[in-house]
Amino acid sequence: MVWDRQVSIKSSDEIAIMRKAGEINAEALAAAKNAIHPGVSTAEINKAAEDVLIRHGVYSPFKNYPGPFPYPASTTVSINDELVHGIPNKRRLKEGDIVSIDCGTVFEGFVADSAISVGVGQLSTEAYNLLKVTENSLYIGIEQMVAGHRIGDVSSAIQQYVESEGLFVTREYTGHGVGRRMHEGPQVPNYGEPGNGMLLRKGMTIALEPMVLIGTHVTQVQPDGWTVTSRDGSLTAHFEHSVAITDNGPMILTLLADGTPPHQITGQ
Repeated sequence: MVWDRQVSIKSSDEIAIMRKAGEINAEALAAAKNAIHPGVSTAEINKAAEDVLIRHGVYSPFKNYPGPFPYPASTTVSINDELVHGIPNKRRLKEGDIVSIDCGTVFEGFVADSAISVGVGQLSTEAYNLLKVTENSLYIGIEQMVAGHRIGDVSSAIQQYVESEGLFVTREYTGHGVGRRMHEGPQVPNYGEPGNGMLLRKGMTIALEPMVLIGTHVTQVQPDGWTVTSRDGSLTAHFEHSVAITDNGPMILTLLADGTPPHQITGQ
């Protein structure tokens, strides 16, 4: 990953621009979610999101991101044991799959970054519980994103909740600051100790992203150099919002224009 380790404090005007970027990003994720059904390819899911970005005249910072080779798509689309960074291709979804979609948007020089995990048709009880816990953990973490708290307060809240549900958080991959660059300081792990870490301040903007696994916290990178999977092949899920710390508490930037998320887990 290409990191700018500096923490960038945003003005209210810059946060307003990031909110617009977030709306577009949420719209792209909603379009990707609506494309999901048994038989659709991950490349078609990517195209649904990319079409929204093109319509708005913006682009994804994911595309051509440096790595083992320039990342080739506007989104990452990861299935089942693929935790993050799955490359869209001809692979087709089947009933019962979990699909995690991560998307970024650059609008007027600022980045929005968010992710959802979606079930394909009827899910097993185990898979549905994984999605619900992962989504819940995101909002539990966001509740702690208050000026005067520390990063450890956010990280530990996520970890304690996920582990209380018998699941695991990744150790190798983290949330991060977001702004003029996709990866800024600070790093925000999904595990930690309350009271530790950097102090949260008004104007910080952070992409918080719990990544949860059923069988292990251990991951591995596949031969394509990008796709990260669970070491034991067990199911995974990923939710993410870009969030600003304000005088009025955390402001979720990556919501649709009507203030709703692009996808929520509901009862089967």
